[in-house]
Amino acid sequence: MAGQYKSREEKRLAQQKSKSTKSKKKGSLVKRVIISLFIIGIIGMLAGAGLFAYYASSAPKLDEKLLKDPIASEIYDMNGELITTVGKEKREYANFDDIPKIMQDAVLATEDNRFYKHNGIDLIRLGGAVIANVTGGFGSEGASTITQQVIKGSFLSPEKTLKRKAQEAWLALKLEQEYTKEEIFEMYFNKVYMSAGINGMATAADYYYGKDIKDIELHEAALIAGLPQSPNNYNPFKYPEKAEKRRNIVLSLMEQHGKITEEEKKEAQAIPITEGLVSAEEVEKKNGNKYPAFVDAVIDEVQKMGDYNLFSDGLKVYTTVDPDAQKRLEEILAGENTSFSYPESPEEPMQAGVTLMDTKTGEIRAIGGGREQDPNVQRGFNFAIDTKRQPGSTIKPLIDYAPAIEHLKWSTYHILKDEPYKYSDGTELNNYDGQFKGPITIREGLWDSRNITALKAFQEVGPEKAEEFVNGLGLKFDHYYESASIGGVSPGVNSVQMAGAYAAFGNEGIYNKPHTVTKVVLRDGETEIKNDNKPKPAMKEYTAYMISDMLQSVIDHPRGTGLYAKVPGLPMAGKSGTTNYTQEEREKYGIAKTGAPDSWFVGYTTNYTAAVWTGYKTRSIPLSPTDRRVSQYIVSDLMSYVHEGVDTPDFNKPDSVVESKVELGSNPARLPSEYTPDDRVITELFVRGTEPSKVSKEFDKIDAPSNLKGKFNKKDQTITLAWDYGKEKDVQFEVAVSINGEAKQVLTTTDKKGLNVENIQSQGTFTFEVVAISGDQRSNAATVNVDVKATDGEDEENQDENNDENQDNNGNGNNNGNNNGNGNGQGNGNEDDSGNDGEDTGGDDGTTPPPEGDGTGEGGTDDGGTGDGTGTGDGGTGDGTGEGSGTGDGATNGSPATQSDPRREQE
Repeated sequence: MAGQYKSREEKRLAQQKSKSTKSKKKGSLVKRVIISLFIIGIIGMLAGAGLFAYYASSAPKLDEKLLKDPIASEIYDMNGELITTVGKEKREYANFDDIPKIMQDAVLATEDNRFYKHNGIDLIRLGGAVIANVTGGFGSEGASTITQQVIKGSFLSPEKTLKRKAQEAWLALKLEQEYTKEEIFEMYFNKVYMSAGINGMATAADYYYGKDIKDIELHEAALIAGLPQSPNNYNPFKYPEKAEKRRNIVLSLMEQHGKITEEEKKEAQAIPITEGLVSAEEVEKKNGNKYPAFVDAVIDEVQKMGDYNLFSDGLKVYTTVDPDAQKRLEEILAGENTSFSYPESPEEPMQAGVTLMDTKTGEIRAIGGGREQDPNVQRGFNFAIDTKRQPGSTIKPLIDYAPAIEHLKWSTYHILKDEPYKYSDGTELNNYDGQFKGPITIREGLWDSRNITALKAFQEVGPEKAEEFVNGLGLKFDHYYESASIGGVSPGVNSVQMAGAYAAFGNEGIYNKPHTVTKVVLRDGETEIKNDNKPKPAMKEYTAYMISDMLQSVIDHPRGTGLYAKVPGLPMAGKSGTTNYTQEEREKYGIAKTGAPDSWFVGYTTNYTAAVWTGYKTRSIPLSPTDRRVSQYIVSDLMSYVHEGVDTPDFNKPDSVVESKVELGSNPARLPSEYTPDDRVITELFVRGTEPSKVSKEFDKIDAPSNLKGKFNKKDQTITLAWDYGKEKDVQFEVAVSINGEAKQVLTTTDKKGLNVENIQSQGTFTFEVVAISGDQRSNAATVNVDVKATDGEDEENQDENNDENQDNNGNGNNNGNNNGNGNGQGNGNEDDSGNDGEDTGGDDGTTPPPEGDGTGEGGTDDGGTGDGTGTGDGGTGDGTGEGSGTGDGATNGSPATQSDPRREQE
């Protein structure tokens, strides 16, 4: 067959020839790829070697002093003056020969098992780390040897850059050439940071176990060896569970590398992590430096700025502390030279957390971390920054009213009804005093800290807007339920956060994150790490100003809840806050309804902001109503001190805010008319464009009576009054008289257009006024004078006799209600010869002279018109006796009585 092989053998040979040709082509391609990769690798290695050499040439020189001793850091105040040095605390240095083998084995198994086999860089471990990072993700495993860690901790910055890695490797090689393995191990052993401000494993043995390093046991050595990976997180005093887990890992590594048997591992792992630990309170010693609470905050902040260790890195930290303010704050917390006293508790001292901050910059000037704290405890609980307590009513301006002004453009006059109210789920909400005021302005809702109006504001603006607003002030909560409107937030807050949030109101709406550090200078003396906090607009200028103006009322209003924080002459705004116990807590701890766990006050000016929390470390110890004033006393004292001699301008009103007079009670807001009483005219703030433009008609005058005439009838001893009026319906007329210029007295109110005044006994000029009344409107008065002259002799004689006969028949009763309130009553004699008792309203609260008032009553005797009266009013009630004399004939009314003094204007 054509095209076919003659035999199977020929076919086989042909196929082999074809495969051989293809194989040669593939082999040639592979060779080319391998050669190309080799060339690229050579080029890469040469380039890498060149870069390594370049970086290595700029590496610092080895310094034996830096190798063996960690460098203390210096902390400076706002004026650049050194205030303390961190890292000079007592250190126990251990020579290599003093380190027991079990401790050496624990360190080597954990940090560098091939320590005695490499020359500073472990290529085998490096390769394993590369594979682990590829398979397990970057950072899965490190490759630094003990030698490299000594170099890193002694000379180089902690930044993870190629330059630093190259220098670290180069210096590690040099270190291995100049020092023995035992010397390098000794350097590491005494240099490494072990948490709580201590360095060195020998120091750690004493700190955690109260032992000399030579007496350490297996399980204790494992804990100490495991600490350097993350000293603060594995601190057994603070995080025992994490510490135990890390210890057990170290024990497993020791067993894996043949340092201990499996049985020894299991026995050590079974020992509780707390066994052998000394008391944390006994060993956490303070270093005796200044301003421990402030330095505590500095240490935390530096750690957040990067991988820096104040206790060993030789840093220079420039802070914001004002030494004068810090010193005075510490005196206040100690009760030195204060005008108030702290409450005494047999169980524990009342605590306080205080933050004083520059309103414009967010720089913290002073921190008070607590009262009567153990001076031997280093970095103890700091109530200014470590506490997380609910803020109570201090949250209301932040989460309720400010968002409403920001987004809904409410005025400070905006009316909300304070009334019995419930949450959306039906749970009842009440005010602190159990009372309801009806329609009130949000200004009053703030200065009197009403819960109902706060919740209504939160509901109207909505939780989403409220959340957005407080987030812009550095506050983030887990939820924004309706209870958040009155302080029910989670987690709680501390004084630093509250100072930062409130300062934005005083800084025209600009938020600055509170901070204690301006810059950190590394040990090279040149590299500066600056705090990169930048001002951020958090709200409109009109929101900031209107909230500040209302919060000034909290302090300045006579009944404001921040009255005790007031500094005379200082334009300061602020807000108080008190939290509550649950009913379950009250029953469990036997706490009265007046007891509270927390009291807050945040006050601010254009210069400074002070936030204060007071309470007890043990929540079950309550604050009494008097105890709760202490937070305000602290603010008053501290703000008075720091503002002394300092020019403090008032809050600047922006162009976006308009002041406008408003007729109190109008809703929506109305301008007062020319007839609006002065005590009903107030001034409030409005976002420009929303101010009222319509005038109230509530107090417009109605027409006055016309053609008022009066005539005296000698024969009947009467005066007849008559007047004209238009066609208005529902109009009544109030008739009053003044005799010979004496006090005016209202005679009656009638719907007639005339009046007959009988039994005129006096002589002289009778001035009558008639005022038209319709609802709340009153007209101007129409007046007429009527002269009453003496009659002829006979008439005069008869008149004298009548006066003699009837002089005891009419009594004017004057009554004083005496229970912090006075009452004056007037009575007219009538046909049954009885006098009148007086009723009146007493004073406000007994602290000021009470107002006087008018009242009428019944009862008395015909001898002088003596009767009892009761005064009832704002401040109390009282009984009194009124005495008076008058004339009457039993069949007619006596002469007009004299009206008592008008009621004093009250707020």
